[in-house]
Amino acid sequence: MKVLFVCLGNICRSPSAEGVFRRAVEQAGLALRITVDSCGIGDWHAGNPPDERAQAAARRRGIDISGLRARQLRREDFYAFDYILPMDYGNLRDIRAMAPDAHGAHIELFLAFAGIPQGEVPDPYYGGEQGFEEVLDMIEAASQGLVEHIQAAG
Repeated sequence: MKVLFVCLGNICRSPSAEGVFRRAVEQAGLALRITVDSCGIGDWHAGNPPDERAQAAARRRGIDISGLRARQLRREDFYAFDYILPMDYGNLRDIRAMAPDAHGAHIELFLAFAGIPQGEVPDPYYGGEQGFEEVLDMIEAASQGLVEHIQAAG
């Protein structure tokens, strides 16, 4: 099982989701069954680490995302990943526009797994520290829901 989280630039929301979900997978004893990655729609930050504020917020929760590096969504991702989970409607629209016809990935807003089917993870980039904490709260809830979904699916 392979899961890919997607946001705009891959420096705030999606690397945070990668780190949080990886921990949830490890805690559920699924680390050998599930591969986790993240990327962005754009390439503006390719090769860069996550935003310092995202790293600090994750670190306060015992999660280290400092080793992650931004990359752009690629055509082959649609074939390589089982789940491609965008953070907001803009990302969802862009992903669907890029998706090749014969891909097998399940594409859905990430917060659907927190029981919020139309929910968006807001971009904390232009806000303060509290925005990163609120984003992590949402990501933790959706990560737990996604783990439960995967476990139920077998």
